[in-house]
Amino acid sequence: MINFRYHVVSLAAVFLALAIGLVVGTAAANGPLTENLNEQVNTLTDDKQQLRDDLEQSRAELKKNADFATEVAPMLLAGKLANKNVLLVKLDGSDSGDVNTATDGVATMLGTAGSKVVGTVTIKEKFTTPANSAMLLDLAESSAPPSVSGALPNQANGVDTSAALLAAVLFGKSGTPQVEGTRTVLSSYESSGFVGLDGDFKTPAEAVIIVAGAPASGKDAKDRNAAVLTLATRFDLATRVVVAGLSANGLVAAVIGDATVNKSISTVDNAVTAYGQVAAVMALTERLAGKNGHYGSGDGANSLLPKTASVTNGS
Repeated sequence: MINFRYHVVSLAAVFLALAIGLVVGTAAANGPLTENLNEQVNTLTDDKQQLRDDLEQSRAELKKNADFATEVAPMLLAGKLANKNVLLVKLDGSDSGDVNTATDGVATMLGTAGSKVVGTVTIKEKFTTPANSAMLLDLAESSAPPSVSGALPNQANGVDTSAALLAAVLFGKSGTPQVEGTRTVLSSYESSGFVGLDGDFKTPAEAVIIVAGAPASGKDAKDRNAAVLTLATRFDLATRVVVAGLSANGLVAAVIGDATVNKSISTVDNAVTAYGQVAAVMALTERLAGKNGHYGSGDGANSLLPKTASVTNGS
């Protein structure tokens, strides 16, 4: 007769067999599994080191390219913009640090070309915010000198009206006097938080380089990006314009994509680099000679660099 003790012994034997099976199975599989894991770890380590080496090599090549562009800049630019008064405009945004760096580089190249930077205007994000259009209209109306107010566009677009006012006081042909009331206009926009100013602005500029970063983002991005293009277009009506972008996106793409302004505004899509900064100044030389083009390595670029051009005083 099978008793309770028999059942206990049987169950114990079953669990013992399972335990032995698990131990034996784990021991048998442990070797190949461990080897496979070790191989994967070693492969990942090698890949990481390769990526690190590739990154260092890319950084070294970029530095060599920058050094090369800096060294050849005097040969390409010297005297090309002698006695030319140029304004720098930079667009404030999420990548303002890179825009500032690019602007400083362009300013250095302008100096190499012999031009004088009359000042730098920073267009704050507040300027392109749709909700501030009425405020911009009021500011333009209240600060515009009598000699300019009658020529401002009569419409409800605050960005366009204010851009037209700024263009009227900032730009002029070589030898023309500064518009009376220029400092009042600039100070009004600065104190209201729409622009930042750096320079004396005592002389009208004959041309402008606009340094632009990434396109605006967020719920009002479409309107803000359109406002930036409006600003560039209004400046284009008053002077010679080059847009120097950090990439082929944003304002560069907007200009190239506009069938009208892409024939008069030149663009450079790699102004974050030294050779892009050289290209921006070469493009401005070309614009002052009556030509335009789109340069860099992004979509819509005609070539990496413009052909060299000479500009005579008074062009």
